Amino acid sequence: MKETKTVGGQTYCFILALFLDSERLFTYTVSMTTEYKEKINQFYKTKKRMPSYSEIMKLLGFKSKNSVFKLVKKLEKDGFLSKDKKGRLIPQKMLSQFKVLGSVEAGFPSAAEEELSDTITLDEYLIGNKEATFILKVSGDSMKDAGIVQGDMVIVERNNTAKNGDIVIAEVDGEWTIKYFRKIGGKIFLEPANKKYQPIYPKEELKITAVVKAVVRKY
Repeated sequence: MKETKTVGGQTYCFILALFLDSERLFTYTVSMTTEYKEKINQFYKTKKRMPSYSEIMKLLGFKSKNSVFKLVKKLEKDGFLSKDKKGRLIPQKMLSQFKVLGSVEAGFPSAAEEELSDTITLDEYLIGNKEATFILKVSGDSMKDAGIVQGDMVIVERNNTAKNGDIVIAEVDGEWTIKYFRKIGGKIFLEPANKKYQPIYPKEELKITAVVKAVVRKY
């Protein structure tokens, strides 16, 4: 190549070097995908949020954001993560998968055999709309008869409408609560799941903020 014109030769060699370097980087990215997923997952568990592109670049030791874009594109195809409308990263299949070994009798005891029927991740099972989902810690005992007690974590989906019988997070006359949403005979009120408490009829305003989708309790 040195036999060609000096400027042309230098330009050509430079382009070739860039091309080879990109190929090596891409091959390395594919071979290390599992390790990258583990590091991103660990970041998510520690920070309780997804890393930014700059944080991924630093976390994985990349030298440019272009490498991060390529990795994110691949992880999207794998279903590991996705993006919201603003381009921010959202976790998808990041939680560990667990084996589903059939069912267990909650009535009279019965014979049981271990049989793998499926695998599932908790986020797939509990969360329908990740962008609208958040977690709240329960305080008080007004919903104990619905199986929601002090210290439980409720997974809720942001929604300003609710069906009769839904358990909701609501603001009633300036105060927040978790109760059953009731609509009977044209009247709307909030009903506790504990006989010690009375139904709440809004005096001025009732705003539904979210609907409870699941309850998480650690024993």
